[in-house]
Amino acid sequence: MIHDTIEKYQLKRVIRFLCELIGVSRSGYYNYFTEKAIQNREERKLADEEIKEIILKAFHFRRRKKGARQIKMTLENQYSITYNLKRIRRIMKKFDIVCPIRKANPYRRMAKATQEHRTLPNLLNRQFKQGVIENNTRYRPKYIKEIKEEW
Repeated sequence: MIHDTIEKYQLKRVIRFLCELIGVSRSGYYNYFTEKAIQNREERKLADEEIKEIILKAFHFRRRKKGARQIKMTLENQYSITYNLKRIRRIMKKFDIVCPIRKANPYRRMAKATQEHRTLPNLLNRQFKQGVIENNTRYRPKYIKEIKEEW
C-alpha cells in the first residue's frame, strides 16, 4: 500500500511518515521488498497450492463437505498426513473453502412448540423406581427352588 502510494504520486522522503501512519516499522517495510522475502512468499504460495489439493480431497471425502476439524481427522486417519489445525483453517480461509452450516431440525422445533414429549410432575407421588432387590435372583437357582416349595 505504501509502495503503491509512493509510485502513484511519485513522492520522495515520505516513507517514514506513511509507515508511522499505518503502524509498520521502516525496517519491516524495506524487508518486505527484499529478494529473500519475495522468494519465501512464492515458495509458501506454491506449498499452499499443493496443500489445497490435499485438503480438497479430504473436504469432499465420501461426498460430504467437512469443517476444519473433520478435515484434520480425515487426513490423519485416511491419508496418514498430519497438518496443524491452524494451517488447515488458514488455507481454507485463503482459498474460500467453506463448510456449510447444519440447519436445525424443524421437527424438533415443532415438538418443542407443541410440548409433545414433555415430562409432567409426579402429583400422585407414585414410585416409579422400586430399587434393587438385595439378593439377585437371576443367578440363584437355590432361591427359585425355595419359592417353588412354598407354593
